[in-house]
Amino acid sequence: QVQLVESGGGLVQPGRSLTLSCVASGSVLSINAMGWYRQAPGKERELVATITYGASTFYADSVKGRFTISRDNAKNTVYLQMNSLKPEDTAVYYCNADNCGRGYYCNENIYWGQGSQVTVSS
Repeated sequence: QVQLVESGGGLVQPGRSLTLSCVASGSVLSINAMGWYRQAPGKERELVATITYGASTFYADSVKGRFTISRDNAKNTVYLQMNSLKPEDTAVYYCNADNCGRGYYCNENIYWGQGSQVTVSS
């Protein structure tokens, strides 16, 4: 089993920055990719960014150039640095991890954090 605990959400004004953190514990050797999803009220959940154990990254077009995903493997922690925030970034952000094993790829995206509210408003 893997547990994911998020922190760092909150209220921020447009144009400012915020960083989310997600710490994995338990069977961490089972994880290759970690990432962030978000869901705004009345909208579908969408993938924001992912990063593998070897630091290959993917970004949604909506956040490319503004958000940066990174990880510290020694701390089993993934981060999402969010810059130039817009009101449309307002959502609950969920940390995610797969069950593929370090360096391997599969379709088992099964672990989730508790969710962190990010509100971008003046």
